[in-house]
Amino acid sequence: MIRNVLGAVVALAGAAAAVLSPFRDWYDGRLGRHYRLGDLFTGTGVTGAHPGSLFGSLWLPFLCAVVVTVVGVLLRSRALVALAGVVVIGFTVLWMVRVFEVTDSLAVAGDGSGLDVGVALALGGGVLMLLG
Repeated sequence: MIRNVLGAVVALAGAAAAVLSPFRDWYDGRLGRHYRLGDLFTGTGVTGAHPGSLFGSLWLPFLCAVVVTVVGVLLRSRALVALAGVVVIGFTVLWMVRVFEVTDSLAVAGDGSGLDVGVALALGGGVLMLLG
């Protein structure tokens, strides 16, 4: 009983971190919601300076993962919650690969350049969903 409740709390905390991460800086002061989802799958990469809509950004797969997490918690399905965690980590890693292709660097710097808090929230949220 305690394990189920604790797992649900951990999974929901991870889901909250994942869905909030696009509203934080991801790379060089650029918010995660400014990266268009389609840019992850095109040859141009994630260099576009014009932000897309909220529902066309990285927020959409994270929102879907949160919905799957909530359904998994309600149904007590660890497989659904783990699937949501894999989706969040997968899209975050795909984004990191696409940024590296463009910039040849994935540095973490204290001056606001490089990877930022949003990436850590997304990865941490995905891991928490896997643990939940």
